[in-house]
Amino acid sequence: MALRALWLLRHDPGAGGAVLFSRRYPTVEIRAETFNGSTHVPVPSDSAFLKALLFELRLIDDHIFVEHRDTCTRINHSSVYSVRTEGGDLWPVLAFQKSGLIYACLPLVEETLEPRPPLLTVSGLSQGLALLLGIVDYISPSRKNEAEMSAKIGQLRNLLIQACPLGTPLNTNIRSLNSSFDDIQEMPTDENQPAWRSNTYKGKPQVNVCITEKVKCMQYDKRDVVDMWQVYGAVNCKCDIEGSAPNVTLTLNLPTNGPPLQDIVVHHCVTSIDPAMLMSSSAEPLDDSVYNGPYKFPFIPPSDSFNLCYYTSQVPVPPILGCYQLIEEGSQLKITVNLKLHESVKNSFEYCEAHIPFFNRGPITQLEYKVSYGQLDLSREKSLLVWVIGQKFPKSLEVSLTGNVSFGTAGKEHPTDYVCSGNTAYVKLCFRIPDFTLTGCYVDQHSIQIFVPGKPKITASRELISSNYYIWNSKAPAPMVYKTLFD
Repeated sequence: MALRALWLLRHDPGAGGAVLFSRRYPTVEIRAETFNGSTHVPVPSDSAFLKALLFELRLIDDHIFVEHRDTCTRINHSSVYSVRTEGGDLWPVLAFQKSGLIYACLPLVEETLEPRPPLLTVSGLSQGLALLLGIVDYISPSRKNEAEMSAKIGQLRNLLIQACPLGTPLNTNIRSLNSSFDDIQEMPTDENQPAWRSNTYKGKPQVNVCITEKVKCMQYDKRDVVDMWQVYGAVNCKCDIEGSAPNVTLTLNLPTNGPPLQDIVVHHCVTSIDPAMLMSSSAEPLDDSVYNGPYKFPFIPPSDSFNLCYYTSQVPVPPILGCYQLIEEGSQLKITVNLKLHESVKNSFEYCEAHIPFFNRGPITQLEYKVSYGQLDLSREKSLLVWVIGQKFPKSLEVSLTGNVSFGTAGKEHPTDYVCSGNTAYVKLCFRIPDFTLTGCYVDQHSIQIFVPGKPKITASRELISSNYYIWNSKAPAPMVYKTLFD
């Protein structure tokens, strides 16, 4: 379970790409040559890898059809890519985008690469993902401050010496580490204390668990185009427990007939797991043999907050069904938006808004509208309508908006989008529902087992958040894929 290399990249559509940070592990590379044999593909230079990855992610040359990249038979169900280089196809490259940056790593595969082994057997993928997410958590708070972000990137090399010595991820909570060697804590004297428990808590035992599900959706309202939606879940834990190596067991439960959890990836602190939990994949059709819980996770928790596991699920319906129609009538655009909350979804939002952007046009100069519920706001740039639905749908669970929009002359300051040309347009829903998950997944507080003295205080919560939730204009062509998974 090791990494051959790790990269932090930036992509600017105007300025191109740049390598902000890279780290290679020569000792792991020697192991890769031994394990992979004749199928081994060397790690290319940073500049060559940057160009090849941007090409694979369709961030450059996306207007050109390339068969090995764009064929319909090669649809990615994960963030694992095969990157074509001069030395051959580099696989498995784990890469994703977040807030304008690209995080990537290359795990070690301890066998021949031909034929390619199943992803579930590549143990370095889950550790690599956990490490990259730890770097995201470390870098993200400073994204709006370029100087602060540069300083943090400059500290990464020292931090990774502690977090990933010799290419082996030991502590994925980068923020908990110290960038100065002067203050690095000595390794624990207790031989039972794992490396990821950097300190010992003193006080009353407390456990906080939060299940966060994000739903991604593409709706078209067309007979010849299938709507798509996906659910991604993460279980975050914070365990304040005394002891060098306390044992905790947490169980995730589903309601009767709830959709099973799939593509489960666990934190490396999990000490054992039922193999059946890891075998269910969203790439395969559901059947009665799929494991549907309960999902038990025994683990020795890190000292700080961490994501115990990630999962996906194939839910039968999206939470909000919508229809968007935009047509031109003379010099105006006529818009109609209808939304319906599914009856199985909790009608209690922290917020619920529908964003209606207008790309490649001038500022909105005239707006006539009627809403059945909520209120409609115009952005300061006069290129975005925000329909604030509020914290509840009405008793009918249906809301509608109709309006006529006129535009002025477009300037450089007005937003453009090469996909949303002509009448190709979308409504983007933004919402959060507390104390609810689309799968019905929950943590039974009474099922949490903690093998330490004293009665622990246990807090469990859950939430559903929209992520890239698009409803496309049914009166115009629409793309099948828009934006990326981790945007």
